[in-house]
Order: sequence, then structure tokens, then C-alpha cells
Amino acid sequence: MSNALSGILKIKELRNRVLYTIFMLILFRIGAQIPVPGVNLNSLELYLQSSSNSNNPFMEYFNFFAGGAFENLSLFALGIMPYITTSIILQLLMLIVPGLKRVAEEEGGRKKISQFTRIGTVPVCFIQSFLTINLIKNYENSAANIIAMEPKLLFYFSTVIITTVGTLILMWMGERITEKGIGNGISLIIFAGIVARMPGALGELFNKVSKGALEIPVVLFIVIMFVFIIALVIYEQQGQRKIPINYAKRIVGRKMYGNPNTTYLPLKINPSGVMPIIFASSLLAFPHTLASVFNQVSFFRVISNALNGQSVVYMIVYSILIIFFAYFYTQVTLNPVEIAKNIRENGGTIPGVPVNKVEEYLTKVLNRIVLPGSIFLALIAIIPSIIINMIPEFPSSMAYLLGGTSLIIIVGVDLDTMSQVEGYLKMYHYDGIVKKGKIRSRNF
Repeated sequence: MSNALSGILKIKELRNRVLYTIFMLILFRIGAQIPVPGVNLNSLELYLQSSSNSNNPFMEYFNFFAGGAFENLSLFALGIMPYITTSIILQLLMLIVPGLKRVAEEEGGRKKISQFTRIGTVPVCFIQSFLTINLIKNYENSAANIIAMEPKLLFYFSTVIITTVGTLILMWMGERITEKGIGNGISLIIFAGIVARMPGALGELFNKVSKGALEIPVVLFIVIMFVFIIALVIYEQQGQRKIPINYAKRIVGRKMYGNPNTTYLPLKINPSGVMPIIFASSLLAFPHTLASVFNQVSFFRVISNALNGQSVVYMIVYSILIIFFAYFYTQVTLNPVEIAKNIRENGGTIPGVPVNKVEEYLTKVLNRIVLPGSIFLALIAIIPSIIINMIPEFPSSMAYLLGGTSLIIIVGVDLDTMSQVEGYLKMYHYDGIVKKGKIRSRNF
């Protein structure tokens, strides 16, 4: 590890990229502490406490992806989530609208789709800002606490504009980190927000232990359990199924072209990453949003209560949605028809599989590896709810940080960033971060 750190400091390009990334993440955390003008932070804190006590997953989900910035209704209160939401919508539209898919496949299509995503982020920010203010307005009507200071119209307008600009700044920062820094910028911003919430969660845990609300053996058992789960997540994230592909040699003139060696098509056990959890969380937060906006309608209140963050119904529905979206997202990103077409067009064959059966074979393999991967993902996602149900005294903030979405994001971003640093170190003939010099994949 010391050799790797010295290598990072000695390699100018890598050192500049790491420092640039750290600088951008520091700016992000500074902006997350600057509240919008005209907000009463004391009343806002009471509102968030009431939402937490009522197990409102929408507020927890919203504040989670904002890296805690929503707690201050800060410049970055919306976080990077509107950009991610827009990206998801465009990916779904490419599946539905053939013209949009053709644009993406054209030369320079990725830049056009990225531009569409940036433009589409603006109206999504407006909608989420309006929704946030409406929730605050309902709270002010039900509890005599004033969050938005007078004049209200100016506060609403300025908050929508400022938080939208904040998200656009975060979007720009994420793209700059990806281009000039190390790692994926958007993922690192979410990662930094999760890590920034850890000191507060640890402080809450220590307070519970010091007051006798939690026994030390119980805390140690949970910590050991989460260490074991982290090891399983790393193993699962690195796991992949390698499908051998033989490419035929071509003779052009007097020269022979083609790779004489067998290449492999790597299919990850969890190709969709954390996206199924994000999709499922967004969908389950929607009933609570409607219940908050239309609080007079009993139907929405019944659905909201049934999907309480720690209820058995919530965990069952959550797990089913995660498994469904894992299959759906895998089909979008890893279309067996397209993969089989590319293999045939390049003269490739899979040993033991007829040419006209490649698509069917790939579909069968994907279904077999996605099922255990999605079930494992669902189990990881509901672990915080299980811990809170079994040990009500355990801080929910700590439970959500040690499991579920946060755990998958932390492990995935860490492995991706380590791989990039590893690549730079190897390129300049330095020892890698890990002892054996590379981050291995697990074959199944």
C-alpha cells in the first residue's frame, strides 16, 4: 500500500487527477452546507424528524442521494438524482422509440444523448423542487412551524431556481471529474455524500451505547455481520461468467487476419449494478409522495401506511420490484439479440452452440446468472429494514449506511476507482494497490 501511495504521488498525471477529484468533492460538501435564502433551519429540522419518525421512505431516499444536503435545504438539496432520473427515462425511451435508438447508434450519438440528458434534467429539477416545497407547505399547515419565511412567493421561486442551478452545477462537476479526475464523477459525488453522513451516524450509535439503549455485544454482532456481508458483496460484484468465443481467420490477399486465440464474453452476475434498487425505491416512494400532496384522500393514505418503510408488505414488494427491474435493466443494457448479431457479423462462434441458436443460448445464460444476482441484491436491500425491525433501538441512519443501496454504491465505486488507479500504476510500472498487483474477477 505504501508503494502504491508513493507511486500516486510520483506520477504527475495520476497525482493531478486525484487532487482534482478531491478538490471537486470538497466543493460539493461545502455547497451542501449552504442553505437557500429565507429558510428556518430549526423548523426544517423538526419537519425532518417527524418524517423520520413516520418512516417516510421518500424523505430518507431523497436525503440519501442528496448526501444529507436536503437537511439544510441547501444549494445542492436535490443532489444529482434529477440527472440520474433523466438518464433512466432516456434509456427507457430508447427501448420504446426506435428513432431515439438510431440516434444513439449513429456516429457522435453518445454526445447527442448526453446533451438530451442535460436538457431534460432542467424540467425534472423544477418538478422535484416544486414537490419538495409542496411537502413543506403541507407540514406548515399541519404543525404551527414556519419553514419558509415571507414573502412565500419569492421563497418558492428562488428555491426552485437555486436548487435547479445547484443540480446543474453538480452535473457539471461530475462530468469534469470523469474527464479530468479519477473514477466516475456522478458515482463519486453520491459516494462522497454517503461517506459524509457516516460521522453523524456513528455519533448517534455511540450515544445509544453510552446511554445503555444498546448493548455492546449486540453492536459487535451487527458490525461483524455487516463485515461478512461486505465481503459477499465484493465477491458478487467481481463475479462473472465468461463465455468463450472463437473468431474465424480471414485471408485478404496474401495476409491472414484474425485472432488465433479464443476470446471471452464476460457477463457479470449483477450486470445492472445498483439500478434495480434505485428504480424500486423511486417507485415505492411515489405513493408516499401522493399521500403527502393529497393528504385528504384516504386511498393514498392507506397505500402509504401499507408501504411503511419497515413493514413486511414493503419488504416483499420491494424485493419483487428489485428482481423485476434487474431482469428489465439487463435486457435493456445487454440485449442478447444485439450481442448475437455482433458475434455473427464479426465471424464469431460459441463452441458447441449452432450459429442460429446463439441468441437463445445467451438469453438462457443471462436468465440463469441474473436470478441469483437479483435475489442477492434484494436481500442486501432489505437488510436495514430487517435490522430496524429486530432491534428498534439501533439507529436507522447507521442501518441504512451499512446496508442496502449505500453498501452496493460504496463497494461498486470503490472497486471501480481502485481499478482505474491500478491501471495508471501498472502503466508507469509501479506496484498496484492490492498485494498481487491486480483486482481479480471471480469466474462462475
